[in-house]
Amino acid sequence: MRPRPHRGHPLWLAYALHRLSGLALGLFLPAHFHVLSLALTDPARLDRFLGLADNPLVKVMEAGLVFLLAVHFFGGLRLLVLEFLPWSRRQKSLAAASVAGAFMVSGVFLLKAV
Repeated sequence: MRPRPHRGHPLWLAYALHRLSGLALGLFLPAHFHVLSLALTDPARLDRFLGLADNPLVKVMEAGLVFLLAVHFFGGLRLLVLEFLPWSRRQKSLAAASVAGAFMVSGVFLLKAV
């Protein structure tokens, strides 16, 4: 297999994180829609399901979901910057700032949830 040095570049890692967060969010959506449908079809079952939300592990998983959403959001903003602004050396810093912003958003969510 030939070496792929571009895979160690921070912008490639930002690309990979954006793709993986989008995939994870896409896999989550059908489960989310199913739970929302319980509000219409079986409210008692929805209440039992929502009772799980008090579990600390579920709160950590929710914070992970918020992190994925924030990563995908900030990654999308980074792509818009790449698309519409001229190329500069600051783009690596913008990618790092995107991930830092995602950590901040999910950290605040987790602190409020606990």
